[in-house]
Amino acid sequence: MASHETINTEKLHRDFTVGLVSTIIPVYNRAEILDQAVQSVLDQDYRPIEIIIIDDGSTDETLAIANRLAAMNPHEIVVLHQSNSGPGPARQRGLEQARGEFIQYLDSDDLLCKSKFSRQVETLRRQPDCQICYSVSHDEIFRDGHYTSNEPTKGTGEYHSTMFPRLLVERWWSTNTPLYRHDILTKIGPWQSLINEEDWEYDARIAARNVKLAWVPERLSIKRWFSVDQHLSSNGAVDPVKLRHRAIARCSIYRSAVAAGVSHDSPEMLHFAHSVFLIARECNAANLSEEAISLLDLSAQAGQRDRKLLWYLRVYRMMVALLGGRRAVRVSAKLHRLRNPQLN
Repeated sequence: MASHETINTEKLHRDFTVGLVSTIIPVYNRAEILDQAVQSVLDQDYRPIEIIIIDDGSTDETLAIANRLAAMNPHEIVVLHQSNSGPGPARQRGLEQARGEFIQYLDSDDLLCKSKFSRQVETLRRQPDCQICYSVSHDEIFRDGHYTSNEPTKGTGEYHSTMFPRLLVERWWSTNTPLYRHDILTKIGPWQSLINEEDWEYDARIAARNVKLAWVPERLSIKRWFSVDQHLSSNGAVDPVKLRHRAIARCSIYRSAVAAGVSHDSPEMLHFAHSVFLIARECNAANLSEEAISLLDLSAQAGQRDRKLLWYLRVYRMMVALLGGRRAVRVSAKLHRLRNPQLN
């Protein structure tokens, strides 16, 4: 069991407590499962810990349950309450409260395995030049009354020395996967008030500093999916608010990649350019013309070495000018299917 008999009184920058792991749990209307996430932190074989639950304006019994958990564990759990503001501001509120040398973000429907903190803190102690430690994470999907576990989530089953360039293709870990040194989080600015891709944008700002990663090749966290419709990422291709937020996030992610020195010739940058173009079309379909124009410009900038993409962007812009955004999307989709009959 990895633990500290007493909390080290030595302080880090901004009065961080050495050895303390602060877990930040934003929650909104998760009365039926919040206690499971919290218990997975209390069950850690590592001490000292603190748990900061931020109730984001829940309308069910979530706040009452959070308060009950705090009353049962007054030395380790703090509950904050705010009006509904989204996951980013909730996590930021928790971060501002956190005293730990290390930061763990945990969504209220996910779980940590018992040795996560002990293994990751130990690894970061052995690799002081690394700012983040990640480990293998698995998805568990609830179907027919039980959970089914998939293979390791995204890129967590293999070692990456840095977050970019793969971070341009996807956020290749879940929120519960990494353990951060608190110090690096003080240097990147606050969580943004986005309800889609806010976690990807946040990690990209960290990655812009080319931080080094440590890896533990063990399953130490679980991402649980109860229902796709219950997640904020659902309907991100059609919901106008979510599309606006995705546009903001993608612009920030690109700036971070450039700051990190990712080449415009890299396959990851070219993949990103194509994905941005697809979101631009989704914005046109949702009548978000300003966001669509911004993303088309971004796609051209990110894909500046891809002549085929630049040609197609020019053609698409002409179709938008002649036909309008929505009709241009329909025509473009038909042309794409004609050129790729296997998609029909």
